[in-house]
Amino acid sequence: MNLFIPKNYKSVLDVYQTEQAIKQIKDFFQLNLSSELRLRRVTAPIFVKKGTGVNDDLNGIERPVSFPMKDINGEVAEIVHSLAKWKRMALANLKIKDGFGIYTDMNAIRPDEELTNLHSLYVDQWDWERVITDNDRNLDYLKYIVRKIYSALVRTEFHVSENYLDITPELPEEITFIHAEELAEKYPDLTPFERENEAAKEYGAIFVIGIGGEMPDGQIHDGRAPDYDDWSTSTVKGFKGLNGDIVVWNKVLDRSFELSSMGIRVDQLALIKQLKIRGLEERSELMWHKMLLNGELPLTVGGGIGQSRLCMYFLRKAHIGEIQSSIWPDEMIETCKVNGIQLL
Repeated sequence: MNLFIPKNYKSVLDVYQTEQAIKQIKDFFQLNLSSELRLRRVTAPIFVKKGTGVNDDLNGIERPVSFPMKDINGEVAEIVHSLAKWKRMALANLKIKDGFGIYTDMNAIRPDEELTNLHSLYVDQWDWERVITDNDRNLDYLKYIVRKIYSALVRTEFHVSENYLDITPELPEEITFIHAEELAEKYPDLTPFERENEAAKEYGAIFVIGIGGEMPDGQIHDGRAPDYDDWSTSTVKGFKGLNGDIVVWNKVLDRSFELSSMGIRVDQLALIKQLKIRGLEERSELMWHKMLLNGELPLTVGGGIGQSRLCMYFLRKAHIGEIQSSIWPDEMIETCKVNGIQLL
């Protein structure tokens, strides 16, 4: 059982207060996010057709939950892993202009997740996507977007602290940008997770650039599918990657804590290149990939921001099950109960 129990843990809020605070955080943050990035809220699917290339493949090994559709000739639908690729289709259909975008509530089931303090079978996040121009496909623009998201995070934490006086703001005013290759150079004997831990502890909040691309030592910092984020384009100092993760230091769990995964999305050239790197050229024949290669989808930047993760961090909770209702092993439920962690 992969479970961490903080020493002498006691939740700041009781269950009733927690439920109230969850709604306050979600309402406040999504309003600020949409204002910062000029995003319109849209309705999104919870499942898509199998074999279209629309579903997010994550690391390429996770099984989607699927089922046959009786009234559509038994064709198979898949519960989404995320809406990384669906959003670009929605932007095209809605004819959203440059500098504007969409966001939505994404709900997913990931049956292959290892259940921990941070990971659940149920995933809820704000999926967002914004139309950009070819001139925006650079690291400076990515940092510009990250700073806007981070400002909404800082504002939300202060809002929480104003409503719940026992919660003190901890986020630094500015987020620190660091490339995965720089982390590897600084901490050559550590694993990628251990490197993130050291950097997050030092700076409080970091954006790790370059997730998914091969580094000089032949390793990758973390997995990314080849057909949404651009992780192969070279940027400054020869580093690769126009994507990354927002990671903060979590004092309750005494570890780094990822809040968001995002990036500038692949264009035609990056898609072809990354499919080849991963040996998945056959995907170029799928519906979604053909649309992108034919120029039918806009250039975009986008990502996902964990809703339960965000609430868990701002409310200083030790387990994501204190924020969302899910299914957990009996041993985990009992251990949490004994140690003052009340799972919903």
